[in-house]
Amino acid sequence: MSTDDERPETPAVPRTRAELRAAREAAEAAEAERIERAVTPPDHAAHPADEPEAAEDDAAVREAALRDAALREAAVRRAGEREVAEQEAAARKMAAFEAAAREDAEATALPAVPVAPEPVFVGAAPQIDDEAATSPPAEPPLTAASEAPAPAPSAPRNPRRFLLTLGAVLGVLVLAGTGLGIVSLLQGPRISDVQVDAEHAIESSGSRVILTANQALADIDPEQVTVEPATPFTVDASGRGVGVRFTVPLDDSTEYTIRVADVAGAGGGPSTTLTTSFTTPPSTIFLLRRDVDGKDKIFLTDLKGDGVAVYEHEKINDFRATSTQLVVAVEEEDGSHLLVMDRDGKNQRELDLPGDGYVGAVQVSERGGLVGYSYSDRELSDDEGRASVLVTQSLSGKDEPQVIEVAGAEASVFVWQFVPDSAAVLFIDFDGALSLVDRSSDAGVQSLGLAAMIQGISRGTYTAIVERLDGAVVELNLADGSEQPLAASDPDYGTATSITPFPGGTLRHVVARDDAGLPIGQAVIRVDDDGKATPLVEIGATDSILQACASPSGQYAAVAIAPDLANNPYDGMLLPLPEQVETHLIDMESGKEMVALTGFDASWCQTAPRF
Repeated sequence: MSTDDERPETPAVPRTRAELRAAREAAEAAEAERIERAVTPPDHAAHPADEPEAAEDDAAVREAALRDAALREAAVRRAGEREVAEQEAAARKMAAFEAAAREDAEATALPAVPVAPEPVFVGAAPQIDDEAATSPPAEPPLTAASEAPAPAPSAPRNPRRFLLTLGAVLGVLVLAGTGLGIVSLLQGPRISDVQVDAEHAIESSGSRVILTANQALADIDPEQVTVEPATPFTVDASGRGVGVRFTVPLDDSTEYTIRVADVAGAGGGPSTTLTTSFTTPPSTIFLLRRDVDGKDKIFLTDLKGDGVAVYEHEKINDFRATSTQLVVAVEEEDGSHLLVMDRDGKNQRELDLPGDGYVGAVQVSERGGLVGYSYSDRELSDDEGRASVLVTQSLSGKDEPQVIEVAGAEASVFVWQFVPDSAAVLFIDFDGALSLVDRSSDAGVQSLGLAAMIQGISRGTYTAIVERLDGAVVELNLADGSEQPLAASDPDYGTATSITPFPGGTLRHVVARDDAGLPIGQAVIRVDDDGKATPLVEIGATDSILQACASPSGQYAAVAIAPDLANNPYDGMLLPLPEQVETHLIDMESGKEMVALTGFDASWCQTAPRF
């Protein structure tokens, strides 16, 4: 194509006021220059003969040229103003068009879709010539309003692309869920959660471990469940949960493993074995240490002898402990006071008593939320006042003390005990009548014959060891009243002075006597359920065993011994005991003594020592 066919490029339309002003001034300057060239006379000399006439002609020509120049200047000015007006109108139309285009883009844009935290803007890359490509790029100047140029607006998203992306994501999620469901069906049930209170499990019976599966389970038979080490338990299962309830407390510092074999989902599929393990914490024990020259103290100690005093008073007669509270009977000048507090001795409050009097034989029923004690009025006579009546009341202190009645009369009680894991009370009155009353019901008093002593009540079996009036020792079923003789030990150590049951056997305190009937030695014998007897503690004639009891699970024994009894005076308290008493902790599995502690009334024991 020849250069003659090339058309001049259309000049850019000025957009700003500065550009419009510059264009107008350039047009005016060009027109003024053209007029000046037109009015300038040509460069030639006039003939001398013609000078006057030429001068007149020149004047006329200049005057005509000036008029013509004025007219042309006015026409140029009007043309320039008209051109500027047209350019401003074109600029306004372009701005209006761009604004309309932006509004259309915003109106048709899709809602924002979450993107990566650092968005990437993609725009058209400018063409760069070879010279510009080799030179370093110039940094754009920073404006006063911001330190960096604002990013260019992104192009509107493609609705079709968004829908395709959303469909792909949903498809992946559906496939993933289906895959997980198929894997779950192929693998069988699995454990998704386990609940257990290991600390409570070593102190009380009835603690539970609840296994929750990831799907509903088919029926579970108790035969499918095993616990190691072996311990008595019951099973209840429903839906996704399997509950294992221990009927006796657990050993401390022990790892327990629960297995549920051949577990299948309610909808079928393969079976699996559900397995979980937990470890129980170390045991602690409370002891009472009396001080005739100072304050009595209740200590909390581990089984190595590292203890701390949690409560002190001038005269502490007795105390008992639950998993969360201490119940302490103290002596004042006006009589006894019964205090309830946290296990660290804080938040003390006093329980109301039936009157002004004295409290003894304090016991607690954690399951029933009760405290019980024998009560006697300060003012007693042959025909006035209450003596050794049995009282129970709520540990919360929200109810009034209730005195046990037999045949409509308040009964004086010789000995009594709470039935473990219940609100029932077993007692013998001064007439020798053995009775049972459940404080959680209105069933009334149940008569169980005559008895001389309540030796103890087994945890989890509702069985009491009772000495009848004829000296026979029997195991009495408190549920139906049936009984059977207590089996002798092997070897037979003779008649026991006291018998304390624990899960798996009994602790029996026996006294050896000479031909004259005088004591020559004492021992605490462990007797398993099968009758096998093993001595745990043996002492000579100078010392005395005051009490023997077992830890809640029967893992340890606590034996209270008064040394050198002949030179160990009693302290003169409402519950009088020798001033020096030691508690020996024995590992019943090995028979070895772990530590000997100063004090008595171990919190493992259900009652205080008898004198």
